[in-house]
Amino acid sequence: MLFDSYDIIVVGAGHAGSEAAAAAANLGSKVLLVTMNMQNIAQMSCNPAMGGVAKGQIVREIDALGGYSGLVTDRSMIQFRMLNKSKGPAMWSPRAQSDRMLFSMEWRKMLEQTKNLDFWQDMVTGIVVENNKIVGVKTGMGHTIETKAVVLTNGTFLNGKIHIGEKSFGGGRMGDNASKGITEQLVELGFASSRMKTGTPVRVDGRTIDFSKLVEQEGDAEIRGFSYMGEPLIKKQRPCFLAYTSKKVHDTLRTGFQFSPMFSGRIDGIGPRYCPSIEDKVERFSDKDSHQLFVEPEGWDTVEYYLNGFSSSLPDDIQLEALRQIEGFERAKIFRPGYAIEYDYFPPEQLKHSLETKLIEGLYFAGQINGTTGYEEAAAQGLMAGINAHQKLNGKEPIVLKRSEAYIGVLIDDLITKGVDEPYRMFTSRAEYRILLRQDNADARLTELGYKIGLASEERYNRFIEKSDQIENFTQFLKHKSVSPEAIDNYLEAQGTVKIPQKLKLATIVLRPQIGLQHLMTSLPELFEGYSSLSTEVIEATEILIKYEGYISKEREMADKLMRLEDVKLYPDFDYKKLNSLSFEAREKLSTIKPNTLGQASRISGVSPSDISVLAIYLGR
Repeated sequence: MLFDSYDIIVVGAGHAGSEAAAAAANLGSKVLLVTMNMQNIAQMSCNPAMGGVAKGQIVREIDALGGYSGLVTDRSMIQFRMLNKSKGPAMWSPRAQSDRMLFSMEWRKMLEQTKNLDFWQDMVTGIVVENNKIVGVKTGMGHTIETKAVVLTNGTFLNGKIHIGEKSFGGGRMGDNASKGITEQLVELGFASSRMKTGTPVRVDGRTIDFSKLVEQEGDAEIRGFSYMGEPLIKKQRPCFLAYTSKKVHDTLRTGFQFSPMFSGRIDGIGPRYCPSIEDKVERFSDKDSHQLFVEPEGWDTVEYYLNGFSSSLPDDIQLEALRQIEGFERAKIFRPGYAIEYDYFPPEQLKHSLETKLIEGLYFAGQINGTTGYEEAAAQGLMAGINAHQKLNGKEPIVLKRSEAYIGVLIDDLITKGVDEPYRMFTSRAEYRILLRQDNADARLTELGYKIGLASEERYNRFIEKSDQIENFTQFLKHKSVSPEAIDNYLEAQGTVKIPQKLKLATIVLRPQIGLQHLMTSLPELFEGYSSLSTEVIEATEILIKYEGYISKEREMADKLMRLEDVKLYPDFDYKKLNSLSFEAREKLSTIKPNTLGQASRISGVSPSDISVLAIYLGR
């Protein structure tokens, strides 16, 4: 017999599938990862970077729980930047430029070293269902493989269609076939599906770029990384560059609008509002004569460059002509043109918070199949689907992260409760409790949970405990250590802040906006005897806790109050249509989504506060 029976089969080895397979296998399930091409595991199909605003927080959360994305990013990065450092710490977001090929190689290496995980190169063409329960999958080679659960992470491959000008052809991405059969079967089983689109820009030969005409963008002097495991970090970095379009570029692009599949209506799918194509930007922002572009290297040892901000589905000759109008790109040659890709997705209101489908027991969706965009959002869903598939098979409760607990919790709750009408991308503005959900404290929020369920290792947990103890001890030291005017006044004056009239606690000094704790420790080491060896991470975390203590307390209090609604359980078989006091829209939305709690019901679009009051009164609250 070619195949054993598996606990879980993961379909697709992108970012969602790789995290799902690793999580389930590391928890002890027997897992099979099925992918159409073993050479493309966790491939960065679009820009070669991880993290960014809110996305960096997600990668750190994945790492804190015991996922792999942070580790792989640290091992493959070629540049690191902490974004939004001029703003408050709730907005700080790590971002790393990665070596595209090394990233995929590191992922494959880690997966191959994961126990309980097998691989099979094939196309899954359908699932096998008995009594509304998963029992197997069917493949293009004619195999039926038995399993107790399936995680579908098909990305842009479900009936994927690539568009370049007036040319269109099937494909999950350039060079890979589309996946056929799954959508049609799921629709027959009662699922709703729709179409979305995304795009990617030209890839440019760096030997033909005049970098002297571009603005160089270096990485941070201090490289922080993503993983809390303290991976060895790079000693050197590759620069990125800034370029700019012009009116001449825009005029050239406009000559191809008549051939654009987007403007001609040949693309039905909804595109990402926050990452539009260059032709869409030129059309929507016609008053602007210039748009910023990011010129990003694809790796350490390649001349290929990614032109971030120049995504396009115009004819390839128009793309090249417009590209050569950009200063620095006059002699540019391209490796391949930009293109748009249209694909099937399944509106995520059809899922439970565990990411299991409501219709078929044991079937989970994760990633772009749920209408999201971005490696980080996909990886987070894959991690949670893998965890929860394992939990279910072992008779355990699903792990559902709260909105006040993680950006991952915000992501999944938004998908299931609000649905999507465009590709979903995470932003800090989507989180009500972003002061609590900082990138620096993801380990404090989630490592204990990861360790408790068996995903975070003993070593990771011990590192977390040691760091927590150091932060607590240092915080108490600063709150109790007094400093005299003679010892600190000269320093305060040099920093542009007033002298102190009498002895004050160091914590009170640190509260001043002009004072940075790291700089204070370096300038006056005699005040910090016994604490000079603390890591930058511990010093920074301590400073944030002291400076933002009031804000953090208020946000925690607000979260606790709103959590009371989360404690009021609703039941899947509850008949909302019998409550005539609810608005018609509320009855329809509640009946479709079937929220688990009153809190979730309150976040559904179209359900008003008065509808929540009606439900609360009905439930005796």
